[in-house]
Amino acid sequence: MPVATDRPDGRLRSAGTSPAVGRDGEKRLRAPLWAKLITVFGAVLLLASTGTAVAATYLLGKVTDNLQTTDSVLGSGGGVGAQTGGKLPDGAVNLLMLGLDTRAGWEKSGLGSRSDTIIVLHIPASRDKMQMLSIPRDTYAQIPADEELHFGGSSGRINGAFMYGSQGTGGWKGGMKLATKAVHDLTGISFNGVVIIDFAGFKDILEALGGVRMCVDQRMWSSHYVVDGKGKISYAKGADPTSPPSNALWFEKGCRDMKAWEALEYSRLRHSANGDYDRQRHQQQLLKAMAKKATSNGVLTNMSKLSKLLEAAGSSLKIDPNGVPIADFFFGLKGLANAEMMPIRSNGGTYVKAPGGAEGTSDETKALFAAAAADKLDAFLLDHPKMTINSTS
Repeated sequence: MPVATDRPDGRLRSAGTSPAVGRDGEKRLRAPLWAKLITVFGAVLLLASTGTAVAATYLLGKVTDNLQTTDSVLGSGGGVGAQTGGKLPDGAVNLLMLGLDTRAGWEKSGLGSRSDTIIVLHIPASRDKMQMLSIPRDTYAQIPADEELHFGGSSGRINGAFMYGSQGTGGWKGGMKLATKAVHDLTGISFNGVVIIDFAGFKDILEALGGVRMCVDQRMWSSHYVVDGKGKISYAKGADPTSPPSNALWFEKGCRDMKAWEALEYSRLRHSANGDYDRQRHQQQLLKAMAKKATSNGVLTNMSKLSKLLEAAGSSLKIDPNGVPIADFFFGLKGLANAEMMPIRSNGGTYVKAPGGAEGTSDETKALFAAAAADKLDAFLLDHPKMTINSTS
């Protein structure tokens, strides 16, 4: 079976044997892919700073020179932003992660973009884990009015909040603001930070790492790429997403070094018995592989590689750090790079009907949100084990 490699012009060509992939189920749970990103770079910055002060300042600049920040979201009042004294709290931390899958130039079009992934990342005061509450993009929610964005309010799927806020001149800041307000109103959670990352930007980070080593645990096929008779791999435009075509790109079982696009593709797909939950497990594997590669001697001792990695990170992230200096924001999360990751599913993994074909929020899920807001998730999950995700659920 052919495997794709990158061409200088950005297209794909074939060469060798390919990996396998899993196809998307109905729910879009990309939690680990976005949630651990900033903690990985906190660890890298910490390790880099053990060198000279000049080197640490230079490397931090590689992140901050390209990083886009705002204080217009969590500083807008209404309890959306947690109270801060200019630093991350010693206790629990709640971050909102918004993942976009957009094309270049979307902001200039003024049409806006929907948030493809919405994750509440709860870090308990014990700092021994990251509990990731995925909010399905089709969750029915009240989207509040915002006079500055000239938006009168609405109700419907929660991923529409980012779109309404980002339309016209709102851009990513407007989208972030309205999405954060909608999630706050739905969950009751006040946030210590909001992070946006675009799917395309994540690929840039993987490319700066030079790819990662991944292990495919089950043979899976890609609904995004196909292979022609000459072994050339191309985008599967208009392909049937429910069953593999005869020329499907397959990921075969086994461990090997993957290029950036291959590793990212493997982590995206969910054509498997456990659907979304298999994908989350594969995404956890990807992030662990990224963290291992990013903190390896081959990267940390190579100033060129390290600066490219941090520059890619800075270019890929948009953050409202809630008044915390950005260096302190990253360093404040440095201890989490190897913390346990605990993905949590709303509604116990079952569909709850809501108006307009959207997904509802069960009373149990509302209690889950309240437990996160009060930093009592551990006790809640002991009584509601079906809401946690593991490799067999």
